[in-house]
Amino acid sequence: MKRAAIVGMGAIYPIHSAAIQALDGIELVGVCDIDAKKRAAAPEGVPAFEDVREMVEQTHPDCVHVCLPHYLHYPISKQVVEMGVNVLCEKPVALNGREALEFRRLEQEHPEVKIAVSLQNRLNETTEELVRIIGSGEHGKVMGVRAEVPWYRPLAYYQAEPWRGRWDQAGSGVMMNQAIHTIDLMYLLGGPVQRIKASVEQILDYGIEVEDTVSARFQYENGAIGHLYATNANFKNEGVNISVDLEHASFRMRDNVLYEVGEGNVETKLVEDQKLPGSKFYYGASHKKLIRGFYDCLEDGSDEYIHVRDAYMSVHLIDVIKDSGLTGSWANV
Repeated sequence: MKRAAIVGMGAIYPIHSAAIQALDGIELVGVCDIDAKKRAAAPEGVPAFEDVREMVEQTHPDCVHVCLPHYLHYPISKQVVEMGVNVLCEKPVALNGREALEFRRLEQEHPEVKIAVSLQNRLNETTEELVRIIGSGEHGKVMGVRAEVPWYRPLAYYQAEPWRGRWDQAGSGVMMNQAIHTIDLMYLLGGPVQRIKASVEQILDYGIEVEDTVSARFQYENGAIGHLYATNANFKNEGVNISVDLEHASFRMRDNVLYEVGEGNVETKLVEDQKLPGSKFYYGASHKKLIRGFYDCLEDGSDEYIHVRDAYMSVHLIDVIKDSGLTGSWANV
């Protein structure tokens, strides 16, 4: 039986808590938050702590899930790793690319500790199948990638957690909070990116610092072109759409289904993701799969999980998009 603990009892906490409690061979032994009201919501029989060091010392977990605001991901993960405990860190891996590089060094300095990052959409059935198709080479190389994240966040979303609207605590707005999974998949599917030109905007009158809308053009090293559009200014939350054109075939991921697109724009369904129930269906349902896989690695010693080194590029690409948005010119990756 592996022992799990969670630090941070905010919006993403219920997904981690429910997954841990639903999976065989994992016991939730502690939770932690500085907010007493959140601690009061701890599952029955699970001790709640205000201090992460105290939680680790008293509960002796095999893994701590870091589910905190972005600016705390690296420092709290570092604290836990230096105590010799494995970490599963929520996205983003760090506040920016510089901090992500520090996290990579920490990973290298502590090979005895496993650190996984929750970029769980890599494990969606649609993503895994499209990665397999691209990797097979049967349809030629990637020629273009297009991704859309048409979501909505009300002003109350930022008022409830003011850190979400601050550069120094969130790192970015729609890119870091909502579109990071999609940016990660654009890299995973298209390959290394050479340079980016972007428009980074606020079109909502919320009085926050960070962006709510971004449009970016990617130039991949293999000559392919990518386009990203992400916004929190849609009128509702809709599914993420990703299209990938290969030399001899085209594919679309829409509403959690992967289609091959033939002549006359006819779509053939290939595979469908599992979905979360309820209003947050658009999140995807692979958190549980990622958590199960990481604990299997803790059990058997393998390293088939998403490392800090794998997650670095998603944060670095956001830095490049921001740089291009500020200068209005191409920014090199």
